[in-house]
Amino acid sequence: MAYKEKYPSLLLENAVEAISSLPGVGKRSALRLALYLLRQPSENVHHFTESINALRDKVCYCRKCRMISDSEECSICSDKSRRGDQICVCASVRDVMSIEATGQYHGVYHVLGGIISPIAGVGPSDLSISDLVERLRSCENPSATEVIFALSGDVEGETTAFYIYRQIEGFGVKVTSLARGLGFGDDLEYADSLTLGRSIAGRQPFKV
Repeated sequence: MAYKEKYPSLLLENAVEAISSLPGVGKRSALRLALYLLRQPSENVHHFTESINALRDKVCYCRKCRMISDSEECSICSDKSRRGDQICVCASVRDVMSIEATGQYHGVYHVLGGIISPIAGVGPSDLSISDLVERLRSCENPSATEVIFALSGDVEGETTAFYIYRQIEGFGVKVTSLARGLGFGDDLEYADSLTLGRSIAGRQPFKV
């Protein structure tokens, strides 16, 4: 029979249930965190919960690139010093953060919100691919635009890149991809900045 914790308080039990709903947090770890919070000054805990509430309720997605932002347009898209003619296509916000940490890329981004995965039930319509296509279509000089694929090198990542390429190949854009030799996609965040920076600098023409 599985061990079941007996809680002295329903409020404590509810807190443990809420904390344990986070990925990678088991019931015992959640209990330790709940008891830790209970020992903290009330203003510290209130600041913590208010920050989480604000994250969920007030953070929005940039209308241009779909990066998380505090306003309709993120700080990257609104930065006039960035190269607007280079668009780096990433699967997730974490990938953008990893690339930004290298300091080697000075263009803008487009966040897909995932990659095409039939097994997971994720199709092109579930991603912001159509937004990217429309974004390129509306460029004043699309022939000067470079689209950089910073997607995983596995089948799903390649499928996503190929699908996007087919959607934009008629626009006359230059399409490149990061140099191989490091973890991409979900693993992009774990690549060290030097390796990732070299991969950006050594990007190559995308091959069908």
